[in-house]
Amino acid sequence: MNLGQLLPFLLIAVLIIPMVLMSRKQKRAMQQQQELQNSISVGDRVMTTSGMYATVASTDDDATVDLEIADGFVTTWLRAAVREKVSPDVPEEEYIDDEEIVDEVEEPGEEEERAETEKVEANAVAETPKKR
Repeated sequence: MNLGQLLPFLLIAVLIIPMVLMSRKQKRAMQQQQELQNSISVGDRVMTTSGMYATVASTDDDATVDLEIADGFVTTWLRAAVREKVSPDVPEEEYIDDEEIVDEVEEPGEEEERAETEKVEANAVAETPKKR
């Protein structure tokens, strides 16, 4: 056989092989997403495709899932909108206790007051018009 006769077959193979590999990868991703949506249960912490975090409140319907996005606030979403399960543990350092909030403003020390006064006086001298 001649190289000229093999060229059309090589071109077809170069085009078909990547298409087959991409379709296999896409099928695998779809299968993983389907398994995730089927494994969702009440109490799971999930993230939606829009980036909202919520807790699963009900999975009674095959097509939808009820998500609690705040205490007592439940919304209904399509199962396909659930992107992934997330860890239910939120580190405690993310929460701020009311006791940690400082309501008082510290008064500046004597040195800071003197430096501030000198700045104000220097600006006043620089802004005064000079006579000719």
